[in-house]
Amino acid sequence: MSDHAINPPSAKTTAGGLVAMLYGIVTYLLFLATFLYAIAFVGNLPVPKTIDSGQPGPFIPSLIINVLLLGLFAIQHSVMARPAFKRWWTRLVPPAVERATFVLLASLALLLLYWQWRPMTDIIWSVTDPLGAIMLEAISWIGWTVVLASTFMINHFELFGLRQVLARLLRQELPPAKFKTPMLYKSVRHPIYLGFLIAFWATPVMTTGHLLFAIATTGYILIGIWLEERDLIALFGDQYRRYREQVSMLIPLPGRRARADDLG
Repeated sequence: MSDHAINPPSAKTTAGGLVAMLYGIVTYLLFLATFLYAIAFVGNLPVPKTIDSGQPGPFIPSLIINVLLLGLFAIQHSVMARPAFKRWWTRLVPPAVERATFVLLASLALLLLYWQWRPMTDIIWSVTDPLGAIMLEAISWIGWTVVLASTFMINHFELFGLRQVLARLLRQELPPAKFKTPMLYKSVRHPIYLGFLIAFWATPVMTTGHLLFAIATTGYILIGIWLEERDLIALFGDQYRRYREQVSMLIPLPGRRARADDLG
């Protein structure tokens, strides 16, 4: 006889699972819209607000505001991703919605950045050759594709909180984290971050504001990698240490590739 037959779920438990599931779905849809808008924002596609659209204001106030907006996202994203914070945070929020809440707050921080970003439109470089401009735009799109594809190579729906709320609804226990190196992860340790760097830097027109955005996000990515790898070593130990020795951080290099028999 199943556990559900012996201890059927209460109406309260079922309602809580449904609420968590709805919360996770809404949060995921918000993330998806935010991610798609990021492509348009950075690429100056036809949306209401982009990285270079609008009337430029005084340089110093614009710089300060933009740095604060970038810093807010970086702090939120880094602090909430740390295991120690998660242990404290899940005393206040149900563990099943911890990841969805992280995604929600990250999306809101990005939406605030899109809304309040101050254009800084002095030109750093401009590629006037049509073929060169098309190639840079294509490279940027490749970067965004790498970002999204890399999330599915691990577990896209767990990364953005949907798997957790579904497990809560079905009253299932999620399996413990398992170290794996699928596809691109065999050649580079952080393909998601690599995709972002490609997308942010590959542009035919680099303005001061875009350069600030690219430099700040690159710095954040490098710090984020250091923090993330520290957590991964604490979680997976020598298995991750061997992986780090074999595979380059961001740039795929010949001869450096994860070998399953060595990761064991």
